[in-house]
Amino acid sequence: MTGRQLKTGTYAALALAAGLALRLWFVAHVARISGDTLIYGNIARNWMQLGVYSFTPSPGVPVPTLIRLPGYPLFLMACFKIFGVEHYTAVMYLQCVIDLCTCLLIAALAGRLFGRRAAMAALWLSALCPFMAIYTAAPLTEVLTLFCIALTFYAFERWRGAGMGFNRWLWVTAVAMAYSVLLRPEQGLLAATVIPAMLWIQRQQVKPRRSLLQAVAPIALAAVCVVLPLAPWTVRNWRTFHVIQPLAPRYATDPGEDIPLGFQRWYRTWAIDFASTEEVYWNYDSASVEIGDLPPRAFDSNEQYAETAAILQTYNESDNATPSLDARFEDLAEQRIHDDPLRYYVALPVARLLNMLFRPRAEMLEIPLEWWRIREHPQMALLAAGLAALNLGYFVLGGGGLWRWRRSGWGPHLALVAAMMGFFALRCALLLTLDNSEPRYTLEFFPLLIVWGSFLFSLKTTVRPTTH
Repeated sequence: MTGRQLKTGTYAALALAAGLALRLWFVAHVARISGDTLIYGNIARNWMQLGVYSFTPSPGVPVPTLIRLPGYPLFLMACFKIFGVEHYTAVMYLQCVIDLCTCLLIAALAGRLFGRRAAMAALWLSALCPFMAIYTAAPLTEVLTLFCIALTFYAFERWRGAGMGFNRWLWVTAVAMAYSVLLRPEQGLLAATVIPAMLWIQRQQVKPRRSLLQAVAPIALAAVCVVLPLAPWTVRNWRTFHVIQPLAPRYATDPGEDIPLGFQRWYRTWAIDFASTEEVYWNYDSASVEIGDLPPRAFDSNEQYAETAAILQTYNESDNATPSLDARFEDLAEQRIHDDPLRYYVALPVARLLNMLFRPRAEMLEIPLEWWRIREHPQMALLAAGLAALNLGYFVLGGGGLWRWRRSGWGPHLALVAAMMGFFALRCALLLTLDNSEPRYTLEFFPLLIVWGSFLFSLKTTVRPTTH
């Protein structure tokens, strides 16, 4: 081992050690085992012990469900078999290891694109990123999703560098995208951008003696591999519920369950921040919702305030959503949309997206939801502001790196860049359609931001083809 290799290895080991320490601290101090974690765990336990993909209401018997895709329950089943049923601490420790592997993949991709210095910068930026690291302390899909995204783009680049066609990296890319879709339904956007990029590259390699069908056959087979795991899930849903549901439903409801569409439409006429998601959106149909939890923008007049207060008062008597209440919310929503359609269709969706992108990402910490009230909790407000500045720093770094990369030339990586930017753009477009603002929905951007930002640490001024 040369002195340079030893130095690189030492710095990499230090980065991983620091990243592990950060993740273990989060597991020890901010671990969160509630909400969706318990739903996933309940499904995994029933699937493993009873052979039924179901959750168990309390009290009750197992009820078949399709509200969650099977990717994460499969992971939990494997953990439960090895570490014990509902041993979530072991799951979180394993997620620490997986997240550090994600950091290594991000660094490896940056190294192939921009060189060794960029790789080291990417490793430190990802290992010490608190927004990625903190979700190791929550048994949820985020850690595995980030791993799949990093693996997909790394394998894509390796596939291109290995000469394309049928090689092992084609299958790695396909498997990463397939499992990503099994984790979260919107991860189909990953395949929707990567598959066309692979087709475009392969199409450029068509030679006179080689037919177009032969050229695109590897990509077509990879695409089939991505959707193939959804086939048994779709068949199971048809046999159990008699519905065609290849993914999880948008509102996370089983067939036959009522969906309070009127309430959700009214909610979209004013909601922006995560505080409203937790205090109003998640509470509806299970806990009280107070008029004081609504911001002033939820009312356009005193009459609307009085009507909203009356609806909530009726609801709070039983904390139960009913069709009559939903109709009243629908009427209120219609009135507000008619008064200001631009606000409903443009301003508020954009505001929710910006909130998800640039808020402090303190939802896993003991920081008040309304963190900006500095007079009420000055220290927490300053901490939240620091996290917001750090989050903004990652976006500025990623944007600056992408801009510099463009100025220096994409080189042979045009298709990769197009896939990464396409994934970013499509996910933003999807988030514009959501009712509730949750910062974790934009966590998937961080592997891309770190790779792009690492270009600023590179010694390269132009991008040359990768030869290995």
